[in-house]
Amino acid sequence: MQEFGRYYTNLLNQLFTALLDFFRSLFQAIGKLFVNGFGQIGRDFISASASFSIVDWLMAFGVLIANFVFIGIIGYKLVKLGNKYIRFTKSEIEKDQLMEEISALNQKTIELIEEKNKILALKVSSLGLNPDELNENAEEELNSENRYANSRFVKLLQVDDFYHQEKHIPIMKEEHMINLKSMVNQFIDFSASKLGLFYDKKIISAFFSGLATSRTMILEGISGTGKTSLPYAMGKFFGNNASIIPVQPSWRDRAEMIGYLNEFTKKFNETDFLKAVYETTYRDDINIIVLDEMNLARVEYYFAELLSILEMPDADQWLIDVVSDTKPGDPKHLVKGKILLPQNVWFVGTANKDDSTFTITDKVYDRAVPIEINSKSNYIDAPDTEGITMSYEYLNQLFNIAFHEHAISKHTMDRLEKLDSFITENFKVTFGNRIMKQIKMFVPVYVACGGTELEALDYMVARKILRKFETLNLPFMQDEIEDLSKLFTKLFGKNEFVECQAFLDTIKKQF
Repeated sequence: MQEFGRYYTNLLNQLFTALLDFFRSLFQAIGKLFVNGFGQIGRDFISASASFSIVDWLMAFGVLIANFVFIGIIGYKLVKLGNKYIRFTKSEIEKDQLMEEISALNQKTIELIEEKNKILALKVSSLGLNPDELNENAEEELNSENRYANSRFVKLLQVDDFYHQEKHIPIMKEEHMINLKSMVNQFIDFSASKLGLFYDKKIISAFFSGLATSRTMILEGISGTGKTSLPYAMGKFFGNNASIIPVQPSWRDRAEMIGYLNEFTKKFNETDFLKAVYETTYRDDINIIVLDEMNLARVEYYFAELLSILEMPDADQWLIDVVSDTKPGDPKHLVKGKILLPQNVWFVGTANKDDSTFTITDKVYDRAVPIEINSKSNYIDAPDTEGITMSYEYLNQLFNIAFHEHAISKHTMDRLEKLDSFITENFKVTFGNRIMKQIKMFVPVYVACGGTELEALDYMVARKILRKFETLNLPFMQDEIEDLSKLFTKLFGKNEFVECQAFLDTIKKQF
């Protein structure tokens, strides 16, 4: 006992002595460095500087400053590197903490689901039933919740569940199998009697003709004239509400409109637009998606991809890329990460013309059918009229009948070619293949809706061709404008092409 005590006392004495020797040596080294080392350097400098000339002193100061700068740079780099390391370490710690929180939340979710199962079992037991015999709805609810939690898509899975993953087939009644002219009249009466919205026959005829011409339409004009309410009323009329998507000024690309996959959470940020598009894959009737105030952002930025897709002649290629691949638990109609856009969907954009909006470019206008609504229609005392149920196939059949029975006459096509040649030569603006194709589709349907061939042609030329004159230097083209006005009268008659003549009269007033 005494021997160990003596040994342990000597051990502690040796440890403290070693520590004291270490710190004594350390302080002696530091003192030697600053007192002897730097002191000797200072003494040597004083001794050597006694014989310095002015040039030597200048050189000495220059070298001294350079050394201080060099040491300062090294110190700055070390501090910056240290701060960077600290920030990196802090972000990694925060990331680990966040992952721990997510893991804890997932565990909590599982515990809550288990507790819910126990509560359901107790409720069933209280009714005298076997706890294992949960009703089918409860099981479906639990499975649905688990499926939503494990999938990247929640809104799209809700659409799957709403339609029970089965196609909605509209059943048309015999009284709903009407022609285009009757459809125009019935919509006007329905809108007036059921919704209190009044529309001119010409506007509605142009709208139906636009549906036949392009999958993209633009309703433009001054605010408060019923641009948004028109596609809304169309949805009500066909028994399938239009999806109205407000465009945000922050939209810069497709991700703002369609959504994007969050690589951190592995969840897809779904938008209402994507949900509306996906829902159309379950329907065989008329689907309208409204981009309200579409020119609050640049349309050619966020809508460019869809414009290109809808231009493809093969509808089987109308594929919208959503994610790079498909995983278990993804929505039913998401195939290889893509959604096939059906042919029975139309995108209708509303646009106000004021200083708070962007100008819609020719790229968009050339692919869409523009319809101007600059005034409210007068009150219509319409009889009480119901809407109709109509499949896309039936509406498309009406369009095809119109193309066959009311194709543009050869005489009108000859006059149109002369007009095209004159405008191309004098204004360097041409109809082009796309616009000519649209005219050939728009005019027959407009005639089938109850209008005239020249009225439809006037409508399209004013909005697809003369609109482009706004970019020209018109004050230097007064003679050409006057000649074009005379050509309209010569080719189509004095009282025809009213809208084109009105457009030219507006230009003349600016001279």
